[in-house]
Amino acid sequence: MPIRQMQPAVLDEARLGRLRSLEQEIGTCLVALEPKAELADLTAEQLQRLQAGERELGVVLLAYSCPWAPPGASAPSRK
Repeated sequence: MPIRQMQPAVLDEARLGRLRSLEQEIGTCLVALEPKAELADLTAEQLQRLQAGERELGVVLLAYSCPWAPPGASAPSRK
C-alpha cells in the first residue's frame, strides 16, 4: 500500500491510554496508522498467503481494495 494510503491515527485519551498500555505490555514502541483505503476482506487462504509473503519479504503487507480489481478477483500480473 503506498504510504499516501495511510495516515497517523488521531487517538482520543482512552485509545491513547490503551496504546501506551500495549506498548508497556509488549515492550516496544508502536505507531498507530489509519487506512485511507478500504482494507480487503481476505479469505483464510489469502490471509495465510499474505502472512507467508510478509515472512518471505521481511515487511508488513496490507491488502486493500483496488479500483482496478473487483472484489474477489485476482490482481493483474505486475511484471
